[in-house]
Amino acid sequence: MMTNKQPLSQRLSWLVPTLYIVFLLLPIYWLVNMSFKETSEILSTFSLWPQNPTLRNYTVIFTDPSWYNGYINSITYVVLNTIISVTVALPAAYAFSRYRFLGDKHLFFWLLTNRMAPPAVFALPFFQLYSAFGLIDTHIAVAIAHCLFNVPLAVWILEGFMSGVPKEIDETAYIDGYSFPRFFVKIFVPLIASGIGVAAFFCFMFSWVELLIARTRTTTDAKPIAATMTPHADDNGCQADRRDHDTHGLGLRARLGRAGRRRRADDHPGRARHLFRSQLHRQGLRPWSGLKRRV
Repeated sequence: MMTNKQPLSQRLSWLVPTLYIVFLLLPIYWLVNMSFKETSEILSTFSLWPQNPTLRNYTVIFTDPSWYNGYINSITYVVLNTIISVTVALPAAYAFSRYRFLGDKHLFFWLLTNRMAPPAVFALPFFQLYSAFGLIDTHIAVAIAHCLFNVPLAVWILEGFMSGVPKEIDETAYIDGYSFPRFFVKIFVPLIASGIGVAAFFCFMFSWVELLIARTRTTTDAKPIAATMTPHADDNGCQADRRDHDTHGLGLRARLGRAGRRRRADDHPGRARHLFRSQLHRQGLRPWSGLKRRV
């Protein structure tokens, strides 16, 4: 009697994909696991599951204004940046994909180099410029600042999609009597709708995870969630977190949102300058000479 016995390699073919999926899901599980722990348990012991499960962390997120306002602030300036970046990148990408002019390739390469530049290089110029115009601690300030990095990315993505659309479609639309704005909105944009979605997705993600510029442009009214998520005082936490100082890690520990301290940075230029100096000092920068003048 013949037996249909599979080789060992085929019987264990499920093992590698399973281990890979477990490896990918492990960080997500650990985040969920820590969300049900007290701060003291997170910092003191190592456990695969909460020893004393609690919902206090979720209660704080949905009831503490400094937390849910951080989410609202982040979503506000990220959505603004996504809209501005894609709107500006659409005509620019169309020009690069359809026209040839002197220095077009060099200009396109220079545009991409802005995406490669580290945000710390532009932190001081942005701070002085926005202080002069009174835009510190506003959502539009962060949205415009992030355009420096997201517009080149959006132009690069959209240019590739637009180059795949035949030029004959443009010529046919002009022969049919379409004006350029009507052709661009009615015909061309629907053809590259997938490219617009890809560009918007990456602009949203890169603007959401960027912290240095978003943190140094805001203090209270537009403070992002990344700044709120820095270590802060907890009822069951360590005593070190209870010390009231303004510079702790990247978050600057700007506890200006508490009662009696909600003041705009542009109304107090000395304090805004102090916070910005501390932030740049932690990043290894020393632009003291540029900050000596009045903001």
